[in-house]
This record gives sequence, C-alpha cells and structure tokens, in this order.
Amino acid sequence: MDKQTRTAALYGEQLSLCAGLAAGLDEVGRGSVAGPLTVAAVVLPAEPRIQGLNDSKKLTEKQRDALAVEIRYTATAIALAHVSAAEIDAGGMAAALRQAFGQALGALRTADGQPLELDAILLDGNPLGLHPREISVVKGDGRVACIAAASIIAKVTRDALMVELAEQYPAWQLASNKGYASPAHIAAIREHGLTPIHRRSFCSGFFQEQIPFADV
Repeated sequence: MDKQTRTAALYGEQLSLCAGLAAGLDEVGRGSVAGPLTVAAVVLPAEPRIQGLNDSKKLTEKQRDALAVEIRYTATAIALAHVSAAEIDAGGMAAALRQAFGQALGALRTADGQPLELDAILLDGNPLGLHPREISVVKGDGRVACIAAASIIAKVTRDALMVELAEQYPAWQLASNKGYASPAHIAAIREHGLTPIHRRSFCSGFFQEQIPFADV
C-alpha cells in the first residue's frame, strides 16, 4: 500500500469511529526491563492530513523523527505521561497502564489551557475502562490516524529519554537497547547490577540469583 493510500485509510478509519473530536492513545516501553512506561495522547484535526503515519514499529528512526515534528506542528493537542520503574515494581503493569493512560488523557488541553471536550477516546489494544467514550482498537496504531500519531510521539519521546539516561548509566548501553532485554543488556546487568531505572520485578525473570543494585 502506498503512503497516500495508507494515510487515507488511517484517517478514514478514524472518521468511521468518531466524526467529532477524538484523542488517540498508545504506549511504549511495556516490555522493557529498564526505563519508564510512556503513554502519548494525540488529537489530530481532520485537515491537514499527515502523510506517512503508521505504527511506529513499522517506521525507521528517521521517519519517526520527521513525523514527530509534523505531528507536534499539526496536532490540536498532545499530552504525555511516564510511569517509573519503581512505580511499575510497586503496583504492577496493569496498574501502571491505567495510571499512564489516565494521566495522559487528563493532561490534554486546548490552546488556552482548558480541558478538551472529547467525543471519543481511541485506545490501541485492550479496553481499560478509563472513560465512557472509550473505544479500543486492536492494532489501532496501524489502523487509526490519531493512534498512529500517539505511537510515534510516545516512541520518539521515550527513545530520547533513554538516550539521555544512557549518559548517566553508560555501562548498560541504553542508547541502543532503549531498556529492552537485549543479550548485551542482560550481560551488563550480570556484570554491573541494576540501576534505579531498572524494573527489578521484570529482571528477576532472567536470573535465578538476586541481582544487586549497582553503585551509581
């Protein structure tokens, strides 16, 4: 499918789900062993259409970065929420997802700072029961324009954060693995231990022994 046809399909699907003001929400970092869970909420106008929107996982880093700039310029509203590793360890992923989605949704504002009156909240994946107008869309990040935009903003934002954290914790190669359990990352945990941004509850699945925190 060419870019123009895909863009038309994404906006068409959004219109079929909501003819009014819709916010798309998506997360990134659910399966990582370090760093936050990040959720983005994006409200897009019907026009102008952003050509090339897609599931962030199906785009190159260069494509995501360029689209993120266009989304930020075009969007009616954007909001982000992060849930830390410590919060995920304390409450579990299900609670973290509800917290992050709820915070991002609640942070959406008009240009003059007023809460947006939304006609629909379109979520990628399973329902969370956050709002009476919530609609969950399986694989929505590749099907619905505003959810695709949210997936791109969440991914670009979290990736940039992980690159910043890599400067603070260089031994764990966070700039390349973005907190996911690559073989090199697991080896670094074995050698150096866990940092404060590691999810101990996730890392325990890779090791029989108790892994200490690093002296950082």
